[in-house]
Amino acid sequence: MRRTGQQPPTPPGSMVSPGRAPVTVRTARWCATHPWKAIAGWVLLVVVCIGAGAAAGTNKGSFADFWIGEAGRAEAMASGSGLTPPPVEQVLIERTARTSGDEPSVAAEEIRRRMETLPAVEKVDAPATSSGGLAVRVAVTLRGDRETAKKDVETLLAQTAEVRRAHPGLTIEQTGSASISVAVNDKQGQDLQRTEMISLPVTFLILFVVFGAVLAAGIPVLLALFSFAGAVGLYGLASWIFPDAGGAALSVIFMMGMAVGVDYSLFYLKRAREERDRSGGTISHARAVELAAATSGRAVVDSGFAVALSVAGLYLVGDVIFSSIATGAILVTLVAVGGSLTVLPALLAKLGHRTDGGRLARRRREGGEGRVWAALLRPVVRRPLVALLAGVAATVALAAPALGMRLGTEGKETFPDSIPAVAAYDRLVTAFPSEGPAHLVLVRGEDPAAPLRKLAGTTRGDALFAQDRAPVVRVAEDGRTALLVLPVPHAANSPEAARSLAQVRGRLLPAAVVGTPGLQWAVSGEIAAGADYAAHQEQRLPWVILFVSLATLAIMYAAFRSVVMAALGTVLNLAAVLVAWGVLTLVFQGAWAEGLLGFESLGFVGSRTPLMVFAILVGLSTDYQIFVVSRIREAVRRGVPTREAVVDGIAGSASVVTSAAVIMVSVFVSFLFIDRIEMKQIAVGLTVAVLFDAIVLRAVILPSAMALLGDRAWWPDRPTGAPAPGLRSGAVAEGKVLV
Repeated sequence: MRRTGQQPPTPPGSMVSPGRAPVTVRTARWCATHPWKAIAGWVLLVVVCIGAGAAAGTNKGSFADFWIGEAGRAEAMASGSGLTPPPVEQVLIERTARTSGDEPSVAAEEIRRRMETLPAVEKVDAPATSSGGLAVRVAVTLRGDRETAKKDVETLLAQTAEVRRAHPGLTIEQTGSASISVAVNDKQGQDLQRTEMISLPVTFLILFVVFGAVLAAGIPVLLALFSFAGAVGLYGLASWIFPDAGGAALSVIFMMGMAVGVDYSLFYLKRAREERDRSGGTISHARAVELAAATSGRAVVDSGFAVALSVAGLYLVGDVIFSSIATGAILVTLVAVGGSLTVLPALLAKLGHRTDGGRLARRRREGGEGRVWAALLRPVVRRPLVALLAGVAATVALAAPALGMRLGTEGKETFPDSIPAVAAYDRLVTAFPSEGPAHLVLVRGEDPAAPLRKLAGTTRGDALFAQDRAPVVRVAEDGRTALLVLPVPHAANSPEAARSLAQVRGRLLPAAVVGTPGLQWAVSGEIAAGADYAAHQEQRLPWVILFVSLATLAIMYAAFRSVVMAALGTVLNLAAVLVAWGVLTLVFQGAWAEGLLGFESLGFVGSRTPLMVFAILVGLSTDYQIFVVSRIREAVRRGVPTREAVVDGIAGSASVVTSAAVIMVSVFVSFLFIDRIEMKQIAVGLTVAVLFDAIVLRAVILPSAMALLGDRAWWPDRPTGAPAPGLRSGAVAEGKVLV
């Protein structure tokens, strides 16, 4: 018996009305009926994006883009008065068991002679010997700034390598900000290539297990790679609006491209198969694609906008690094959505039965994957309060450690020792403590050098400051600005370094300038910049959380017209984030997981990591929420009571969501092989959160909460049983309506 206003069933295979169908359906229909045009157009678009990006180049952020807080003000004062310290490279020469006589001094003189002839070198200091006599250093000052130094440092490294070969009995290494930066970027590029080599075949293998067909497994991987390539090209163009922060966004573009690109294709392809299976194979592949566009296609659009809006919250940080990451993530997400709505329908329609898989795949689909999940879910909805309390208890237990999270900033000491320049820096600071991090103290006004000399005097004999060399005061040409370089013999992220900064800013510098009116002062340097950066993230974090939460509410409400479901989805997203933060604190602030994950604990979580994990994870969690709740809502629209619809909807989407979660986890886990602790932290946070989201939040807390709420979950507008105009499928004949 039909409800009032419901149209008669449409025979299987009938087409929807072109004028009334949603844009996702109309787009899929055109692409399915003109597959070669759609495929050629997509390939051409990606090629144009790559070509345009290559032609425009990438606009690198200037140093001023990285200035934040008091440290940023000090950098501006130094830059405006010509007191910015020039880039310096250090060549460290150390004795070994095979060293003879004065060989270190001979090698040092050879280094000095070679470096003095290079056009990029401004001056070379006389060799200096450590207090124990076991090490000699040669300081080489480069022309230009830190950016030009990165381009010129290769010529210096070549000369150092020549001297190393000539003196095999010595340990000779070059270190400095430029050489470390170049080496770290090269290492990360190599690690990223290895990550690609790991994640691509693993993703293909998982998809092959899911679909049972080579072509069906290859299509999502291919589209993800095309999305990555197109987004990289567009990123080059976008960098002229949002400058690139030293390539930090490329890893995120690849990670997000693989995650959302494969997921969207997976959801779409699985739904098209379901439509074919439901009709008993009586409808064409083109028709199945069209029906999938009406359901999964709409969900892909909602999910894509949710991910883009969530990541857009990073713009509120007001930091060039987060802005470049947000730009890259948004671009790759939107490109992935575009590919899923256009070229994917064309490929599925063109390849037809070749994506269906063999008898084993069909038998697995007919074997009732949903029945297994339904059996697991029934106890949850039968005793929803008990299940909800258990899920909340697990969430609280894993999230609680986040209350003790300590933030710090990456520096030379946090980079992997496997990089020779980093290892050489550690040995250099051990032999010459004054060559480690330093406070750069700027004073502007009348006679600015006097208070700085007074400040330098107050640090003599203090273990918080280096004592192997007297601090140096430099005065600008106009005589109104002076700079004091105050070395610190401790790691930049150590408690001792933090105490030295607090002393300089809070007590020593104010005492030194007292009695001299009209002075301006500020403290910069690696320690100060790291502290100000972490404080800046903490200040902006609440605003990012507020923006992303409101954006999630809006997207979820637009998708389901339910205030309750929008609020529940937002709470579940925040729960996943808190779990990720808690696990990050447990893993990286302690030492118990060092051997397992291949890192050396720093005692803190990177200041960028919580925000990165938050923005990315909320988008991906909303992705799951939309696909799962869409299936529940479909069941409700068929007239199924909400409690039963929860079981039907989650069981019906469980296999695809589980497959998507496994693929995401495989992508994130591959980033553990990048030998940089910040990337390991992001990988662990996202991996744990995605697993927890799929296992606990979507399979325990969501169904138990909806079972308790019943029809109130859809307030204020419970879905009706009437099909949306133009979206009737062959499944209507079975009494099912797809939305």
